[in-house]
Amino acid sequence: MSIINWYPGHIAKAERKLRELANLVDVAIVLLDARIPCSSYYKDITGIIGEMPQLLLLNKADLADPAVTDLWKQVFEEQNHNIIISNCTSGKDINNITRACYNLGKPKIEKLIAKGRLPRAIRLMVIGMPNVGKSSLINRMVKTSKTRVGPKAGVTRSIQWVRINPKLELLDTPGIIPMKLNDQNRAIRLAIVDSVGENAYDTELVAKELLNILWEVYPEKLMSYYKLEKTDNCPCLEDIAKARNLIQSGNTPDILRTAQRLLSDFRSGKIGRISLENQPRRKVTTVNCF
Repeated sequence: MSIINWYPGHIAKAERKLRELANLVDVAIVLLDARIPCSSYYKDITGIIGEMPQLLLLNKADLADPAVTDLWKQVFEEQNHNIIISNCTSGKDINNITRACYNLGKPKIEKLIAKGRLPRAIRLMVIGMPNVGKSSLINRMVKTSKTRVGPKAGVTRSIQWVRINPKLELLDTPGIIPMKLNDQNRAIRLAIVDSVGENAYDTELVAKELLNILWEVYPEKLMSYYKLEKTDNCPCLEDIAKARNLIQSGNTPDILRTAQRLLSDFRSGKIGRISLENQPRRKVTTVNCF
């Protein structure tokens, strides 16, 4: 039985909208969740946005295992991707991102000038899966901006551009990559990090999957945070319910509330900095998300 039941009828519409937006920009800033870089990477993205330069951001890195994130950065670099580790909360992050975008977009502007066109700002767009930090990144970049450019001639009036600096403009509408969740393992990881609507999955089943992953790769963090007794077996939601006194009427463990608490604790980083994919002890060559 599938844990995730996700059949969005808007996929074709979302892809069409993303293509329309992509036609307006020069550089795509593609956000990935650093905790699940493979699952949050859309391997068919070129089919949607074409061959424009891409800057990948391993975002939410402050929630991920830094050693694993460094390993993933190497993996993407080996695939000739331009990539930056980021949590999009510091000015240094934003400066590094804007500098990289300028370098990626500069060749196109130089070609336009060589053809006799007037120079213009490089146009950027932020895209990615739901809840990877697209809007937060846009807000951080916009805070450094003093000028809202407004609608371009011949462009839908709802599309707004923001001047980041004299050489960069940002489309202030984030592009949401449509999810085709045929792979249940990938779907589960996306649900764990809150990139899938909660109506599409069973909270208890997803929490149990997270519990199994934590027991396999971060057992010390799991046992320490919930103050669980040492055991040779993976703890269950009932164990956490008792440890956190999540008891309902009849003196029985409140499993649903415990499942919600476990997912919330992971998503907020309370359990620790945790990555769900490709631990350092596993071979990088087993990764297949490109």
